[in-house]
Amino acid sequence: MSSDNKSIVQQALSELLGPGGVDALEPLIRDDFLHHRPDATSSTKAEWLAAVGAALVPLADMRIEIRHVLADGDHVVMHTRRWLPETGAEVAVIDILRVDNGLIAEAWEIIEPTSQATANLSWWDTARPAPEPA
Repeated sequence: MSSDNKSIVQQALSELLGPGGVDALEPLIRDDFLHHRPDATSSTKAEWLAAVGAALVPLADMRIEIRHVLADGDHVVMHTRRWLPETGAEVAVIDILRVDNGLIAEAWEIIEPTSQATANLSWWDTARPAPEPA
């Protein structure tokens, strides 16, 4: 089952980036699909497809490298590196997708510009306990 779900997610990415774009992706997503964002908002299938379609216009020449695709039961995690057209800025993306009966039912995503990765680790430094005195 996990390998089937992994194939579905890989096919969805291929369809999205292929000539069919969002229209080719649409049949691979459940009608009750929910996209969850880190800011606690979510969007429906229609809202998400519209947002993705709009984003793809300026990102048409974006280069994507799939680094990892991992499946566990009905969840698939994909780690990609993306280079934005024109600026060449690199972005690291983690997508977590839940597959139900052969269709993508939910998605979560974390996007981080790699140029900001060090700055985003500042919370880690403050969370570490102070070193013991010698």
